[in-house]
Amino acid sequence: MVKNFYITTPIYYPSAKPHMGHAYSSIIADFFARFKRMDGFDVSFLTGTDEHGLKIQRAAKKKGIDTLQFCDEISQTFKDLSKILNLTNTDFIRTTEDRHKLSVQNLWKELEKNEDIYLSKYSGWYSVSDEAFYTEDEIEEVDGKKQAVSSKSPVEWMDEESYFFKLSKWEKPLLEYYEKNPNFISPISRKNEVISFVKSGLKDLSVSRKSLSWGIQVPNNKNHIIYVWLDALTNYISALNYPNTNNSLYKKFWPASIHLIGKDILRFHAVYWPAFLLAANIPLPKKIYGHGWILSGEEKMSKSKGNILDPIEIIEKYGLDPLRYYLIKEVSFGNDGNISQERLEDCINSDLANNYGNLCQRVIAFGIKNCEGKIPNNIEFQKDDLKILDKFKSNLELIRKKIDNQDINFYIDFIVNSLFEANKYFNDQEPWKKKGDIKRLNTIVYTTLEIVRKISFMLYPIIPQSALNALKIFDIKEDDIKFSTLDNHNYLKFNSDINKINILFKKIEKEND
Repeated sequence: MVKNFYITTPIYYPSAKPHMGHAYSSIIADFFARFKRMDGFDVSFLTGTDEHGLKIQRAAKKKGIDTLQFCDEISQTFKDLSKILNLTNTDFIRTTEDRHKLSVQNLWKELEKNEDIYLSKYSGWYSVSDEAFYTEDEIEEVDGKKQAVSSKSPVEWMDEESYFFKLSKWEKPLLEYYEKNPNFISPISRKNEVISFVKSGLKDLSVSRKSLSWGIQVPNNKNHIIYVWLDALTNYISALNYPNTNNSLYKKFWPASIHLIGKDILRFHAVYWPAFLLAANIPLPKKIYGHGWILSGEEKMSKSKGNILDPIEIIEKYGLDPLRYYLIKEVSFGNDGNISQERLEDCINSDLANNYGNLCQRVIAFGIKNCEGKIPNNIEFQKDDLKILDKFKSNLELIRKKIDNQDINFYIDFIVNSLFEANKYFNDQEPWKKKGDIKRLNTIVYTTLEIVRKISFMLYPIIPQSALNALKIFDIKEDDIKFSTLDNHNYLKFNSDINKINILFKKIEKEND
């Protein structure tokens, strides 16, 4: 069975420094990438920066520096963020790279060759901030100024010669594709939104600019620059060396397993991108998942509102893994969520320090004192032991299925419940009262250590460094973390050392404590 997995984040628009929304998309994608590797898949994980368009051109001009220099500086902050977030991305694409330009111009030629592009004139409302076109019924006037209803971004009237993509031609094929592939767009609320939009009627899409100099030139017409979204979306295949469809990367990983995006760019990914691909006879990605926003208070973060949450500041105060854990656990995947300092501190104290860290320290201390510091070998599982151990074995396929359906909430709930049960098991079994029954004492210690091992494996995609720190108890290395071993109750090596580890998470002292 071929086990390849290709996941992409949106490529981020580097007009300003990264914020929590960027961190959230990247951390979620990293979670899936790590899980799939743990489950034996060959994983390609792509992120990057979208560096063309009028917004970038104007931002660079405002700073008084060369546009490419501006992109180099801002793009580097996103590369740095990948390291800070401990991402396992296998590639970082920039739309200013030659490999990307080659792909975009080739895709344009394919669309032109198939008579899906024509030259005409564009007149209408355009948002530089969103790099998006809006119809009259998608804009509103506030305080005498026109803005997009959905994003509240200002729009300006554009009237110029433009190439158009025959989007209207693909209205029916798109609706047929959505119907035949019900899992193509998730969650369901986003799919319904897309279908409603397409059913309302698709108009041909302006795909070039004359008033813009910063971008990829239209082949054979140096007066036109390719529309930033036709440019940007192509990154998913340019990273696989398209148009060379016979290369190993493309053959192995296209079509993509999942494009992970924010809900605000759903239309571009679920309508325009599949239409471009259909027109160019390129297979469509298997899934597009539009997740919710990370809110600042009750609003979406934006530079203009001055409500940007800086992930680096939170990481410096609380650490990376607590932030990763919080975003995965407390933000219901698919819905909007926000950062609450109080809830973050509760997660650290309750889930990470008490339930996980404390369990590790208790069983280590007890095992070192009562089992000569070794993994006990004189054991005999009883009903209570097998009940808690078998929970993992009996749920392997269900967990895989839930992950394939992006049900992160199930996954994290399973871990939290397992931690609660593990602590309860150790307390209820009272190994400190079994010193007259060495076999029973040994079995309780072994079972608890094995549960710590299993839970640490499952926590690895969420809090990788902390899970690896916990697995130092057993000298288990990163390459040893395999999902399939969760059904093995005899994984730990008898008579090997139980190693002391540092405290995994320090409790946050609250002012009212």
